[in-house]
Amino acid sequence: MGNKGIEGYAFCILLPYADKIERRRQMILKQGLVLLFEEGGFVQRDIRVENGVIAEIAPEIAPKADEEIFDAAGKYITPGLIDAHSHICISEEGMGGIGDDCNDYSGALTPELEVLDGIYPFDRAVMDSIRAGVTSALVCPGSDAVVGGVSSAITLGGKVADEMLLRRYAAMKCSVGENPKAAKHGFTSRMGTAYHLRKCLEDALEYRHDKEEAEKSGSWFKRDLGMENMLKVLNKEMPIHMHAHRSDDICTAIRIAQEYDVDLVLVHCTDGIAVADYLAKFNYPVIIGPGMTPRSKQETWNKSYETAGVLSRAGLKVCITADHDVTPLYYLPVYAALAVRHGLDELEGLKAVTINPAQVLGIDDRKGQLKAGLDADIVVWDQHPFAYQTKVEQVFLAGKAMC
Repeated sequence: MGNKGIEGYAFCILLPYADKIERRRQMILKQGLVLLFEEGGFVQRDIRVENGVIAEIAPEIAPKADEEIFDAAGKYITPGLIDAHSHICISEEGMGGIGDDCNDYSGALTPELEVLDGIYPFDRAVMDSIRAGVTSALVCPGSDAVVGGVSSAITLGGKVADEMLLRRYAAMKCSVGENPKAAKHGFTSRMGTAYHLRKCLEDALEYRHDKEEAEKSGSWFKRDLGMENMLKVLNKEMPIHMHAHRSDDICTAIRIAQEYDVDLVLVHCTDGIAVADYLAKFNYPVIIGPGMTPRSKQETWNKSYETAGVLSRAGLKVCITADHDVTPLYYLPVYAALAVRHGLDELEGLKAVTINPAQVLGIDDRKGQLKAGLDADIVVWDQHPFAYQTKVEQVFLAGKAMC
């Protein structure tokens, strides 16, 4: 591609972001049906936005002279949706291998890797996701490695990865089951995969001991980037997000988390229905999905849209994922609607793509609900978000109109 082609490509990608910088800094959304979890659903309210933050929510707000009015009468208003598990911006849509930084393929244990160093903000899927109402996501490595590296929570729609960060050390991506087994990083069995993970945790324990002894004695200590990241896991500053589909792999993840007393989030949890009562004993959060894929692996044979509802009723905190780019991130509201159609409580379905992922990712101080003091990530729908014919009419990202 010559220089002219590169410039044209960059212009095409950057164009959706143009003229977004100062739009709608102060405004009131009037008389929309606003999703308030403390009220149990949608209630008619006004929302005042100032400097990218929700300033006030009330039944009626008198506008100031300099405030713009957005007529939301009869519209449904939700917080920006959040996907707690994705590969957006590291598996770039339509770019093939050159845009695929999801898996490093260098070994079973790569805790030193960070997705931040692979995020490309101008992934074409970003604007499509925003237009579908998705404003934040966890970006994580793939599942080739047993310990794949650090996952980061980002807000979509930025131009620089560092400025998009909501939480740099949001999770350590780990995997059990068919994917790391097939990668054949020295071991080719589920036993070998479990050993790899335990070995990494044991190495981190030894590293912590040696580091503490060096600090006590005042002697020089050589830092190891991977072990420094694993210390965050041992110190419960960062949970393990475990790719696990089959019931035995889910139980292995729980077993190891219990052995080393680390925080755990179960990702996919495809066979969760089979062990729902066992999962309820530990109450680890679960991230369910994706569903709109063929049963391409044995460990996904039992996939079902009923899983989210069953695990929610068992008392677990449920998030729903599109697992971009396995399926597009902009299908996230469709997945939530399908889960509700198959038995998930409607309010829990809304939580599964808003406040629940915000809490699981540790970004609920800024994202996940419509509340004074939080970022003004606001989605305006012409119908209920789970209605078949619903359309997103406008998305505000930190108060900036994006559509």
